[in-house]
Amino acid sequence: MNQFYPYQELSKEQFLQQALHWASTQSHFSLHLNNQISYPHNGFDELLAVGAKQVMCENAGSVFQSLKNLHQNEWLFGYLGYDLKNELEKLESRNADYVGFPDASFFQPEHIIHFEKNGVTVESNQSDLVEEILQHKPKPASSQFGPSTASVSKEEYINHVEALRQHIEDGDCYEINFCQEFHGQVESWNAVESFLELNSISPKPFACFQKHNQYFILSASPERFVKKAGNQIISQPIKGTRPRGKSPSEDEALKTELRNSEKEMAENMMIVDLVRNDLSRTAKTGTVKVEEMFGIYSFQQVHQMISTVVSELKKDTHFIDVIEKAFPMGSMTGAPKVKVMQLIEHYENTKRGAFSGAAGYIKPSGDFDFNVLIRSLFVNDATKAYSFQVGSAITYDAVAEQEYDECLVKAKALFQLLNK
Repeated sequence: MNQFYPYQELSKEQFLQQALHWASTQSHFSLHLNNQISYPHNGFDELLAVGAKQVMCENAGSVFQSLKNLHQNEWLFGYLGYDLKNELEKLESRNADYVGFPDASFFQPEHIIHFEKNGVTVESNQSDLVEEILQHKPKPASSQFGPSTASVSKEEYINHVEALRQHIEDGDCYEINFCQEFHGQVESWNAVESFLELNSISPKPFACFQKHNQYFILSASPERFVKKAGNQIISQPIKGTRPRGKSPSEDEALKTELRNSEKEMAENMMIVDLVRNDLSRTAKTGTVKVEEMFGIYSFQQVHQMISTVVSELKKDTHFIDVIEKAFPMGSMTGAPKVKVMQLIEHYENTKRGAFSGAAGYIKPSGDFDFNVLIRSLFVNDATKAYSFQVGSAITYDAVAEQEYDECLVKAKALFQLLNK
């Protein structure tokens, strides 16, 4: 049953906040926002899914087959963790894990709220759902986070980058995305207010906020992993970052520097080639095309270099195969993919878990949209542990200190949230 309700005395932002506080009392919810940011092929649809009729929560083994089984022409919401690589290749994950997320979790919601300009459209069998949301009285609470512990010191990070550059010189790989983790304890916790603050500090076109029982994802992701719209498949890898300038002229100079950086363009081109190869595995012959190369897009914290690769789905190919054959996102691994994932396991000393996986939704039609889980905070509410990770692409031309500084630029919004 679909019904439209105007916002009336509340603004869209106020209704969204009220709906989230109500949703947080349920076992599962998933919010997706585009923050009205102009983006090629648009950002996420703006919607909130709440409650769970059915749940799939699994570790690597047969997750993609389970996802096919779960999708019975119904909405699904959830995430796929990076360590599903172990299901797809002969790989393993033995590093420390501070938040303990399952490798994948999806649910079929009881209610879906679509946020529109003048009101919400509600998909629900509960006729008084909006009244219940508006009458919900959230308990006042704030979040306080303990200090963040880095997984590697700056010195260790620089040594690892130099070792990776040696692997590149030896011909083991061309480019590798090397990440570091920061973790700590939550002292007090208001998940809704923390997400809203993160989204205010760093609004992104693929923002999402998910709860799967005790596991919370607060994501300010600028990157699309893959989208299906009819028979069209769209992937938009990001490679290339500059901070925002302190003045309009400095800002423009940084954008120009990024657009003309041979290093950043080389990184971007390598990943575009990898994405083209990934999409070709499920594409109709001759339909894989680079729609935009080296596009420069500005967000509140950073400028990014983004390319857009499109294809047409091959006949009689299951839509889940598109996700599986492209997973994990090439921008978060490097090339060649299997070799660099082995090197990632060796040189990174914490498990990636949900980080650098993908979060999103699948529509009843089989169309879908998934982000790349970067610029994201992961919280285990049972153990009160939090974690976030940041990385950068290492090529032979990489300067270790600059790569370290780039990671801190990417983490700026999360540090701001945690250290308020």
